[in-house]
Amino acid sequence: MAATNPDNAEDLIEQIITVYGDDGIEAVVTLLDELHPADVAHLLESIPPEDRLEIWQHIDDDRRGETLVELNEGVRNTLISETDIHALAAAVHRLDTDEIADLIPGLPDEVIAEVLFNVSLEEREQLNEVLSYAEDTAGGLMDIDAVSIRPRITVAVVRRYLRILASLPEYTDKLFVVNRNNELTGTVLLSDLVTADDEQRISEITNTEPRYFTAEQDELEVANGFARYNLVSAPVVTEDMHLIGRITVDDVVDVIQDEADYRMMASAGLDEEQDIFAPVTQITRSRAVWLGINLITALVASVVIGRFQDTIGQLVALAVLMPIVASMGGNTGIQSLTVVIRGLAVGTISASNARRIFFKEMLVGSLNGLIWALATAMITVLWFDDLQLGIIIGAAMIITMTSASLFGALLPVLMTRYGIDPTLAGGVALTTVADVVGFLSFLGLAAVFLT
Repeated sequence: MAATNPDNAEDLIEQIITVYGDDGIEAVVTLLDELHPADVAHLLESIPPEDRLEIWQHIDDDRRGETLVELNEGVRNTLISETDIHALAAAVHRLDTDEIADLIPGLPDEVIAEVLFNVSLEEREQLNEVLSYAEDTAGGLMDIDAVSIRPRITVAVVRRYLRILASLPEYTDKLFVVNRNNELTGTVLLSDLVTADDEQRISEITNTEPRYFTAEQDELEVANGFARYNLVSAPVVTEDMHLIGRITVDDVVDVIQDEADYRMMASAGLDEEQDIFAPVTQITRSRAVWLGINLITALVASVVIGRFQDTIGQLVALAVLMPIVASMGGNTGIQSLTVVIRGLAVGTISASNARRIFFKEMLVGSLNGLIWALATAMITVLWFDDLQLGIIIGAAMIITMTSASLFGALLPVLMTRYGIDPTLAGGVALTTVADVVGFLSFLGLAAVFLT
């Protein structure tokens, strides 16, 4: 039986890695049979490429397809390229329609052809339906297997219908009520169906204002909706309210996890789907681009500093204090940047309230700038016994932190408007702004009043 407890699964994976390293594949074959497909994926991602294929060859076809769905893209592509076409097609064919659709973009043409040849006409039409929508939309995320019923039939008829079905799709907590044109008119919770009288009409226990998503809605909107309304499943409809599928909480959890991984890795210019055991040259190449961008931004700040080298040469204290101004500005800006990026992602920031958010963030930056300007000025006076230098660094701190807060709030909105991902580029752009404004204000004021 597959391991389901996360702690037990982690222990089992560690045991498999240890035993496999000591005694080889024959010693872990039985242990592999105990792993859930998600745990098999975790195991494969945790071992070097040269060991993966041997482990992969001992995973049965019933779990191979599910494992491919759970793997990150880098590891999945490697295993797909190393797996026999017919074995791969057999594994994929066992999956649900929406899972097959998720894998199709990365499958060889021969595998796609074999899968499509072996599925029924109905399944082929369902696949075409899912594939007609972008992967990051509700339509690309949905399952086709939505159970629908009519409003005029009785509860007893629906119960008999469900018994004929024998089993319901996973995560079914509600049935979808449609009219003769297959237009969604409401939903019925299974809990209400169980407690209702046999003679009651479905229309009497229908929620006529259900939470639904249109096929073109972004997957992050779907995830936010599930979180906000505590949904287990939700219908997906066309613009004219025709029911075409449903989204379940397991798919939404994947979206949330993928988005969290992306935001964590993208801020450093890294690919969340990259294999951690990828070749050194491949990893170096992918990171070099981001480091090159950082070098360019650092050179911009250095050019600003270079314009004041005579001023710095006359007063060494400026070189000591410069990093403080830039660092405080950068951190202040990152706080505003993070708040606004999250607001844009969850939909709490829109065109109607953006100006108010900008003003609020600038005010917060100004107040924090004033507080820490006073503290920094006092430290500077005590340290260097120079009141004028303390006033200058305090003024530079207020200017830098105020402008960093403003740009931290403004940049994500501007980037989103022009199709640039603020999660990926916002941090670098903001750091450049904070450094340039910080150095320019501090050294500029010093050049005017101290030299």
